[in-house]
Amino acid sequence: MSPTPAEERPPTDHDWHTADLPATPQRYFLIPAERWIEAPPELRALGADFGIQLVAYKRRIGRYLLWRAGPAAGADARYMALAADDPSEQWTFRLFPDGSGAGAAPGGAHTRFRTWKEDLRDA
Repeated sequence: MSPTPAEERPPTDHDWHTADLPATPQRYFLIPAERWIEAPPELRALGADFGIQLVAYKRRIGRYLLWRAGPAAGADARYMALAADDPSEQWTFRLFPDGSGAGAAPGGAHTRFRTWKEDLRDA
């Protein structure tokens, strides 16, 4: 059985603390921001400015928790990385429908999603 596409996975039915969030992507369910007990308001509103209601957890990158509002490709999306030990440390990356993007991470500004994630990993 192949994994369900990310946008089609059913949301989890229980709440999660920071320490319990998994390191790797979950293949058969998603974790909405509303289910993260320590979620800051900025995360819950991550895609509100372009009509996205669902903000879902993706994975850990080093000390950061990666969340996404919107689909992985072909439409507006925004990622947020929050430091697990200090959720007030927040970095965002915006993906546009044409595949271009812009964001900041500890090492500076980025226009490529891959370099943004590498910056988070290396921070």
